[in-house]
Amino acid sequence: MICVVIGRTRHKMVQIEIQEAAKRGAGMIEVRLDFLAKAPDFARLLEDKPCALVATVRRQPDGGRWTGNEEARRMLLRQAVVAGFDWVDLETDVADDIRRYKDVKRIVSYHNLQEVPADLEKVYARMCNQDPDVVKLAVTATRPSDNLRLLDLLKNPAKPTVALCMGDLGAPSRVLAGKYGAPFTYAAFNKERGIAPGLISFDELMRVYRYEEVNADTAVYGVVGDPVAQSLGPLVHNTAFRKLGIDAVYVPFRVPRGDLEAFLINFARIPVRGYSITIPHKEAAIAAAKQRQPAVTLVQAANTLVHGPDGFTAYNTDFDAARESVLANLPHLSGGELGGLKGRTVLLLGAGGAARAVAHALHDTGALVTIANRTPDKAQRLAEEVGCRYLPWEDRHRVLCELLVNCTSIGMHPNLDEMPVHVSMLKSDLTVFDTVYNPEHTLLIKEAREHGCQVLTGVDMFVRQAAMQFQLFTGKEAPVDTMRKAVKRALSPVTLRDDE
Repeated sequence: MICVVIGRTRHKMVQIEIQEAAKRGAGMIEVRLDFLAKAPDFARLLEDKPCALVATVRRQPDGGRWTGNEEARRMLLRQAVVAGFDWVDLETDVADDIRRYKDVKRIVSYHNLQEVPADLEKVYARMCNQDPDVVKLAVTATRPSDNLRLLDLLKNPAKPTVALCMGDLGAPSRVLAGKYGAPFTYAAFNKERGIAPGLISFDELMRVYRYEEVNADTAVYGVVGDPVAQSLGPLVHNTAFRKLGIDAVYVPFRVPRGDLEAFLINFARIPVRGYSITIPHKEAAIAAAKQRQPAVTLVQAANTLVHGPDGFTAYNTDFDAARESVLANLPHLSGGELGGLKGRTVLLLGAGGAARAVAHALHDTGALVTIANRTPDKAQRLAEEVGCRYLPWEDRHRVLCELLVNCTSIGMHPNLDEMPVHVSMLKSDLTVFDTVYNPEHTLLIKEAREHGCQVLTGVDMFVRQAAMQFQLFTGKEAPVDTMRKAVKRALSPVTLRDDE
């Protein structure tokens, strides 16, 4: 079950959101009384109650907005209990002073906005003795492994327990709580309201992660990167799982640079069966694998790890996806035939993991590739590795080429007003391929189209590489059209209908 958190300053908006959340399937709603600008009118808040309601008055040190004194707060909690709320949330330091009333259920909670305390297990044991119906721990993750400490509390709980990590490092705990039997997890009716750090929206938990279907048998996959919050991996893979009826969930894991090896060892306890690997771990992922696909050895970067009996096998689906995207979508360059890029001149911008895959893939077809990058040493090394030409970044506009490929992050969300080249380079006989997919129509793509260039967006390559990953993960052919539609719908400013 998902407990939807509603925090608004006006009673009218709280009432509206309660009814709307219930229509969308919420079975439990937390009303944050500390958000209200005026004293709570319980008759209005409880009118036409559609499902179980939780009364919460959170103090500022615990992440709330209550500005009154503690005596008034405790009085308000007691009034909410008597008024007809089904649940009341009581912090562990006040739970002993507010006794049980009739059949109103008690959530005894603990919040820590700085860290996961060293004595977490002792805190939890004490809370279990405070007459709770549910124990709730919400602490701030400072490392990926903190998620595991919280999930461990759910394995053999002394009381029904909700244990989760706040912040973007804590996203896995919010989604995987269902796999470990938590009675419910929390979600924001509107996550833009700043209810709690890293709180996922109700619609996202329901639509993307299918939280209420996650159980002990659900297989776990994920994307590893830093940052990772903007990744469309969870959307595209979870959509594919749903389409094929596969009991699996794909979760974002933010892992800081240098922590990949320890992360993979720690999360084998879940276990996670496969990972998509993104910035900054594509090169480090190779060392974590027992076996590697030939493209990984060639590119010296991996974007996929699949766990098997002998450990991880590394793959690079960017390599084949880049080549197939160009050959399939730019027939005037390739002639529509494999290897048709032979002799075509390419300027490739970037020298990171994606650039390595694209450079090797295009060079492998016989294209004449020139590489430029803002960090010249990386561009020189990649050019030497591929066996192609290097060009200083400041000289990129002097190159005559037939295909321009952007593999930098320039133009990626949120830097939407940036371009990797000046518009003067965009001639009608130039083809432009921007591997950035969020947004799909970057400023480079928009300007290239306006100047008569043929363009290829990053969505095609992204969907192709994700579909290849999906097949590696599941052994099943990916529902490519469904995946592409999901990505385009997410990136479109206008919501597409299911038949578009």
